[in-house]
Amino acid sequence: MAMDTTRCGAQLLTLGTNKCTNACSLLCRAGTHNGHMNPRCRTEQAAATQLPTCRVQLLLNYHVEGRADPGRVPAAGGRPEEGDEPDAEGDGPWPEAGDPRGEVGDFLSLDLGGTNFRVMLVKVGEGEAGQWSVKTKHQMYSIPEDAMTGTAEMLFDYISECISDFLDKHQMKHKKLPLGFTFSFPVRHEDLDKGILLNWTKGFKASGAEGNNIVGLLRDAIKRRGDFEMDVVAMVNDTVATMISCYYEDRQCEVGMIVGTGCNACYMEEMQNVELVEGDEGRMCVNTEWGAFGDSGELDEFLLEYDRMVDESSANPGQQLYEKIIGGKYMGELVRLVLLKLVDENLLFHGEASEQLRTRGAFETRFVSQVESDSGDRKQIHNILSTLGLRPSVTDCDIVRRACESVSTRAAHMCSAGLAGVINRMRESRSEDVMRITVGVDGSVYKLHPSFKERFHASVRRLTPNCEITFIESEEGSGRGAALVSAVACKKACMLAQ
Repeated sequence: MAMDTTRCGAQLLTLGTNKCTNACSLLCRAGTHNGHMNPRCRTEQAAATQLPTCRVQLLLNYHVEGRADPGRVPAAGGRPEEGDEPDAEGDGPWPEAGDPRGEVGDFLSLDLGGTNFRVMLVKVGEGEAGQWSVKTKHQMYSIPEDAMTGTAEMLFDYISECISDFLDKHQMKHKKLPLGFTFSFPVRHEDLDKGILLNWTKGFKASGAEGNNIVGLLRDAIKRRGDFEMDVVAMVNDTVATMISCYYEDRQCEVGMIVGTGCNACYMEEMQNVELVEGDEGRMCVNTEWGAFGDSGELDEFLLEYDRMVDESSANPGQQLYEKIIGGKYMGELVRLVLLKLVDENLLFHGEASEQLRTRGAFETRFVSQVESDSGDRKQIHNILSTLGLRPSVTDCDIVRRACESVSTRAAHMCSAGLAGVINRMRESRSEDVMRITVGVDGSVYKLHPSFKERFHASVRRLTPNCEITFIESEEGSGRGAALVSAVACKKACMLAQ
């Protein structure tokens, strides 16, 4: 009987992710034609529904009918609908000819986008044979809960303290460095060094920041501290910084994406399609802030009871719903809720959950990666569950692995739908039969999960049949990209001064 439960659980979890793969194509124009699912996707969906089901099916509820409106696409749109207020930053225009070569020196880069904050020293210069070179040194700082959820002054005072510590360690307090700030939250850009925070995400809720200029808050904190000086010349989103960093490795890189604590993407849009800015020539970098997709109900047909529970207990209920399906901040908690449901139905751990498993946040996202990395002897899974006060059987370990695979695979497939929508839109806007494009990617889920990358790549390519896509894994892209933007800004300022 135990083996039947494992098999049935596996079948249902497979059914769920297959159907999500098909249905997620409706989030974007990928997989659709004139707003209707294309025949191939319809055939795949029909095939998926033929899989056998059992009692576990009632618990995980991965059944979606695909009734979401494919016409309202945040990632593929890149501009607000009529009557909408712009709710995403446009990190541009980014001139394609912008190049930091010729502007050499030291730049400081800050990267704030999750529970860890990074300070980076970037040395831009000429390498051998005149090749442009970038050398970096960085340090990570963990942001305490009271700084994340207190006041803006507390948060930016802490950031200023981290900068001071970093400069001390590298004996650079005597230098006034140009600073690039990677800030990975929804912002309305008013200038390269001025951005108004629209709303916090990813568990941040420091009061007094929303509606204010983030660069101004940083400058004020540096001034209050008074033991060093900085010239804050640029603020960019982490997706934009990643794209720019990868662009100098591959000039076909026109999309930047982050899959880490949260999830977001930017891309190069045709100027003629950007209604908020005058001019039709060239391209502009658009930060989609696609994590907010679903805030107006577009994802209701796709959300499971576990998604709703995660959302209700989050710092921003009703917001960033797409991100909550994909992002690493929420993946472990989704798995925990699935496991609890199985326990309550007496299908796991003999119907008994430990106090740790019933504690919110106890099943960390890193456990998802570790469970799926298990070699097959189940020792790693057993050890993880033991630390949570559980005594799992072999069957329990198998079911837990299936639960982790289901949640992470769904995340990969849902994320692929967003990127496919962006890339297909780019190809259609450029009227190209076959488009070759490079995507720069960063983020802990993409880099560290053992299977996310492969599942994601395969799904994107399946949804973009007329595109040849190369993926570049960014190395320190957020920090390097911000420094490169600063280098370009300094170079142009010098040119204007002359």
